[in-house]
Amino acid sequence: MAKIEKIELRMVDLVPKVKRTDAIQSFVSQETPIVTITDADGAQGTGYSYTIGTGGSSVMRLLADHLAPRLIGRDADMIEAIWHELEFATHATTIGAITSIALAAIDTALWDLRARKQGLPLWKLAGGAKDRCPLYTTEGGWLHIEAEALVEDALQAKAKGFRGSKVKIGKPTGAEDFARLSGVRKALGEDYEIMTDANQGFAVDEAIRRAGRLRELDLAWIEEPLPADDIDGHVRLSSSTATPVAIGESLYSIRHFREYMQKGACSIVQVDVGRIGGITPWLKVAHAAEAFDIPVCPHFLMELHVSLVCAVQNGKYVEYIPQLDEITGSRMKIEDGHALAPSEPGIGIDWDWDAVNAKSVAEFSTAITG
Repeated sequence: MAKIEKIELRMVDLVPKVKRTDAIQSFVSQETPIVTITDADGAQGTGYSYTIGTGGSSVMRLLADHLAPRLIGRDADMIEAIWHELEFATHATTIGAITSIALAAIDTALWDLRARKQGLPLWKLAGGAKDRCPLYTTEGGWLHIEAEALVEDALQAKAKGFRGSKVKIGKPTGAEDFARLSGVRKALGEDYEIMTDANQGFAVDEAIRRAGRLRELDLAWIEEPLPADDIDGHVRLSSSTATPVAIGESLYSIRHFREYMQKGACSIVQVDVGRIGGITPWLKVAHAAEAFDIPVCPHFLMELHVSLVCAVQNGKYVEYIPQLDEITGSRMKIEDGHALAPSEPGIGIDWDWDAVNAKSVAEFSTAITG
């Protein structure tokens, strides 16, 4: 692999396509750091990550001041070595979101570059387990949405072939959550999956209580029921309910996932490539989960996660939340409720560079060369 000669940094601020609310917050903006790496052969790879509205400026300064300059002159094919070097260079600030988001954009760009130069789509380069994976939708299940609208959205999704819908929980009372979910179950029947997401909104006793109340609805999972750092609480909850417990959206280290899996604190892993620090650690978590017979159902970033879920044997679902439409030239292909793995070399995202450049925040657009 040729040496890295240039790194271009951009940040695009994207407005969510629909209003998004959950038990603890509103998702009002997606700051999207974008990294393009060019090697001595002129080949390019592009990666990205995201925030939900804060911290993007810090990510960009970390990239520009501390991480990107270290890439100049490196062999771009030594992805593992580069990832560990960059993580160590920032060890005083890890493990945490800002560093992981920055690492993710660089690491994904390196994988895109490698895949393009080898003429392979990412899902084949990273494993090639299958060429499609089932979708579930979250866009119609936000916490502010009325019960009737939840049902209507789920019916439409089922008619399109989607395998399930996620409904946010965390209303003031358990009775309100139960009523909303009961309506969906009654209308959709027993063969349609209902996922739920508490967004870390409960303490452990309340989570156990609500999980007990919801058990009869045969939920696919309860996602992030407790603060992400409460591993013992997740152990208590997991041992108290038959409903699968899903975690991972807010974990930033492969060791955090190891602890959850070793202690039986989860039954579904939702490792997010933008939060874990890139494709390199994402694959480590996914393979570790396979050793525990735990499925991987990653959070968000459907345009990238479709390739990763298709790469690994235990990849189960992709979450449908479209967010890159404004800056891409083509969309993720969907057939009978399944996301199709991209056939093009690279990570499979067709960037519309005119749109990206038009929407880039000028103060964070820069190029670093040797």
